[in-house]
Amino acid sequence: MEASPWTSVAANSSPPPSGAVAISQCGVAQCPGINHAKLAEAISKDKLKNMSLMFPDPWLDRWLSLIKTRSGDRPVLEIGCGYGDDTSILANVGLQVIGFDLSAEAVAATRSRVPSAHVEQGDVRDQLPEEAINLGVALASLSLHYFTWDDTVSIVNRIRLSLRHGGILLCRLNSTEDKNFGADGGEEIELNYFLVKGKSKRFFNESTVRQLFSNGWNILSLEHVTTNKYQKPKAAWEIVLERVI
Repeated sequence: MEASPWTSVAANSSPPPSGAVAISQCGVAQCPGINHAKLAEAISKDKLKNMSLMFPDPWLDRWLSLIKTRSGDRPVLEIGCGYGDDTSILANVGLQVIGFDLSAEAVAATRSRVPSAHVEQGDVRDQLPEEAINLGVALASLSLHYFTWDDTVSIVNRIRLSLRHGGILLCRLNSTEDKNFGADGGEEIELNYFLVKGKSKRFFNESTVRQLFSNGWNILSLEHVTTNKYQKPKAAWEIVLERVI
């Protein structure tokens, strides 16, 4: 099972396979400094039943130096923080994070896990947080592919305008090769936009990735990657973009 929109926890009730990280009763990997008892209070019992494993997903590691350089004295904007996996990585290297998530449960969990972060409940289709002005870095990991094409284009434009010139967006998007998580089709809403188990999900090929970021962006890096964060391999696009207009 893939995590729901804007969450980043795997679901499995079987014993951990090789390479998996056992998680605490609160549903996240046991890490120093986390009050797991308090965090567990922020997560529903139903969610805990499905959160028995979490796999390492160190995708941000290679970008941390760039993030620290480009962020300057401004916070990093995290769009769709989920349960705070990336939030904690950013905070642990001394970065200030402002973020939001559609799920109140995820927001409560991230606040508990990363007290230094300023995290609110919000919908990316609405206005970005007030602090999201003249930023050096924005982050959107697997959080921008749930919307119509027009909404997605509008969201990306708002993110671009929240960055200063030379600011960067690090982004991961569903790939059309992501067969384990719905790319093999369902009820089609738009081209490569399907209803998958009751949730709308968009899948991108290289052409549509480039089309999405064709206005005002310079693509610094574009790679087709596989993450093993979930039970099954997930295919995605990993993109680093720079605002130029």
